[in-house]
Amino acid sequence: MAELSEALLSVLPSIRVPKAGDRVHKDECAFSFDTPESDGGLYICMNTFLGFGKQYVEKHYQKTGQRVYLHLKRTCKPKEEDTNSSAGDPPRKKPTRLAIGVEGGFDITEEKFEYDEDVKIVIFPEHLDIPRDGLEGLPDMVRDRIASAVEAILTADSASRKQEVQAWDGEVRRISKHAFSLHQLQNDIRIPPCGWKCSKCDMRENLWLNMTDGAILCGRRYFDGSGGNNHAVEHYRETGYPLAVKLGTITPDGADVYSYDEDDMVLDPNLAEHLAHFGIDMLKMQKTDKTMTELEIDMNQRIGEWELIQESGVQLKPLYGPGYTGIRNLGNSCYLNSVMQVLFSIPDFQRKYVDKLEKIFQSAPSDPTQDFSTQVAKLGHGLLSGEYSKPASADGEQQPDQKGVQNGIAPRMFKSLIGKGHPEFSTNRQQDAQEFFLHFINMVERNCRSSENPNEVFRFLVEEKLKCLATEKVKYTQRVDYIMQLPVPMDAALNKDELLEYEEKKRQAEEEKQPLPELVRAKVPFSSCLEAYGAPEQVDDFWSTALQAKSVALKTTRFASFPDYLVIQIKKFTFGLDWVPKKLDVSIEMPEELDISALQGTGLQDGEEEMPDIAPPLVTPDEPKAPMLDESVIIQLVEMGFPMDACRKAVYYTGNSGVEAAMNWVMSHMDDPDFANPLVLPGSSGPGSTIACPDPPSEDSVATIVSMGFSRDQAMKALRATSNSLERAVDWIFSHIDDLDAEAAMDISEGRSAAESISESIPVGPKVRDGPGKYQLFAFISHMGTSTMCGHYVCHIKKDGRWVIYNDQKVCASEKPPKDLGYIYFYQRIPS
Repeated sequence: MAELSEALLSVLPSIRVPKAGDRVHKDECAFSFDTPESDGGLYICMNTFLGFGKQYVEKHYQKTGQRVYLHLKRTCKPKEEDTNSSAGDPPRKKPTRLAIGVEGGFDITEEKFEYDEDVKIVIFPEHLDIPRDGLEGLPDMVRDRIASAVEAILTADSASRKQEVQAWDGEVRRISKHAFSLHQLQNDIRIPPCGWKCSKCDMRENLWLNMTDGAILCGRRYFDGSGGNNHAVEHYRETGYPLAVKLGTITPDGADVYSYDEDDMVLDPNLAEHLAHFGIDMLKMQKTDKTMTELEIDMNQRIGEWELIQESGVQLKPLYGPGYTGIRNLGNSCYLNSVMQVLFSIPDFQRKYVDKLEKIFQSAPSDPTQDFSTQVAKLGHGLLSGEYSKPASADGEQQPDQKGVQNGIAPRMFKSLIGKGHPEFSTNRQQDAQEFFLHFINMVERNCRSSENPNEVFRFLVEEKLKCLATEKVKYTQRVDYIMQLPVPMDAALNKDELLEYEEKKRQAEEEKQPLPELVRAKVPFSSCLEAYGAPEQVDDFWSTALQAKSVALKTTRFASFPDYLVIQIKKFTFGLDWVPKKLDVSIEMPEELDISALQGTGLQDGEEEMPDIAPPLVTPDEPKAPMLDESVIIQLVEMGFPMDACRKAVYYTGNSGVEAAMNWVMSHMDDPDFANPLVLPGSSGPGSTIACPDPPSEDSVATIVSMGFSRDQAMKALRATSNSLERAVDWIFSHIDDLDAEAAMDISEGRSAAESISESIPVGPKVRDGPGKYQLFAFISHMGTSTMCGHYVCHIKKDGRWVIYNDQKVCASEKPPKDLGYIYFYQRIPS
């Protein structure tokens, strides 16, 4: 006991009690996907509150000197059934979000297990184990300090739990503005607990109770012919009664409430009172109908898209081992899962992050959970090592209804970090896989400016030719891109007659309120999509330097280089009249092998005459002209210590009316966030209409940006564009990275960067690989659902000569890969 007491006293100063702002990582290791349920448990540093698996806790001690850790080990066991319960199982909560395994979403399985938790304190390097209840005999002050720290760690919300709550913030339905002032008619209507029917038709499902007058009416008709006959919404238009509750979804926990006035699903805190008005006791109601969230899934399944893409109708063989690891859905994170599975099947990403794992971990900062390279390497290792590619089980046996499902990995830290500060990816809403792919590519660019960059496999140069129709002169430019966006010309469908027949049958069914006919999907040839991509596009209001005026031009797009991996996005998504993204229901037979050599750019051809390389005027004839400012007044204000751009704006907005008026303007606008920004003329559209600050950027600011991997010219341009503000310049340069790289590429093509690079230690411009334009299909990501705002993503990847489907935690050999229904395709160059 004396040895333990001495050891605890020696580490006591480093033991902290977590405060409100501390992140307690007690669910997941910072360097691996070990958890308290893993064989070695999880070690939580009692100073930093970082979690470490058995493999990494010793390394953390050696690197930081932190000696004391709280060890958590949970062991799963079957849950004992309550044989004394006579009331039966309580009603299951209805799902309120299109998510799996999170609060408000769909439960995969019921909680059939419980955990024994073993808690102890471990001191390094002696590896002294002290049970939680083994602190007796210590001085009261020491015992109380350690016990309170242990208790605080155990009771604190974990960092992942806090992030999950934040991610759902804003997702919860808002309280209706009518909830506290709803007028209910005193008409003595009482609603029976069952046997409901629409008062205007014979519908007995999808029924809504208007909470003002008690009318029971059917809901909206869905696009596939199911649903109702629109009687509930028609009733609202006639009466203006705003709130309705869906009968059959009422449980003690709530119900689906819709506000026709607010045109959204809402919360009604007074729902029990409003239902009681019609004799409905919420506590006695059981769910009998499907919620709106469940109906969204049903509609997609009826179309057959979900079954086809997930290969649901076929018994698939589960796969396990290195490279066949599933990823848990963290709440609509299937878009992330699919993209990362594909990326870590590419050797360049494996070499960058997985092969250099130890080096990345050794150089990680004090908080590795916030380090991009660390979390990407951790994810890559988790997918490729095979350590987590095991059948899902809790008591050692896989459940029959979970066949093929793995334990997999749950990339909570990665998702939190990659989405940090992003308005979409920081939430748990469904996202567009293509947008996430580009977001991740951008993050890699930011973190690989001066090192090996795996993005080079996707990067290519696009050649754009602009031809002025008035003068026949041309202009060639190049830009960097990572995705080939392929349009879908619906007028090229091969089954137009079938589509017209389907549309006619659909129209008749809607008029007669009958079920819609079986869907006919447009079949568009891939060759037609390629032709549409390469076809000239008309550009109106093009500024022709040959005319020194606006003209009409034709733009033609070609490849100036061919990447190692060609990413093709099928532009299936468009916007409806309500501005909601909708998906074209189209089938495109994508080729196993692809040759796009015909789309190679040619550059300036014999007989073509280039337009003069003259910058467009700062103010074009139909734009406001730059004003004449009284320089003497500006100088007087500057000498008083005010920023040059603020002084220029003061003189402009006071109409050159003198120092006093300008001074009054300055004093009244000093707190404006854009006070020191350059003057932008009203009605102007570009940087040419600003009056920029003439002061040169400081060398310290230039050096700081150059150290990030940018050229001196790029740093100067960013600083000038942001009035020499270093912080704003950094944001500006990353948001304009494609434009800067394209300019650098033009320098390369014109031979200018070679001489410049001699005097600069950092190469200018993007590194672009090139080779033959012949490819073979390597992977594709498919989307199920009506828009990018809902639905589900899976990916298929060709490995070891066979197709494999990755559907979150389920990894199986594919029998019928639906290559015609994909959304994003990945082609690998065929070696010449």
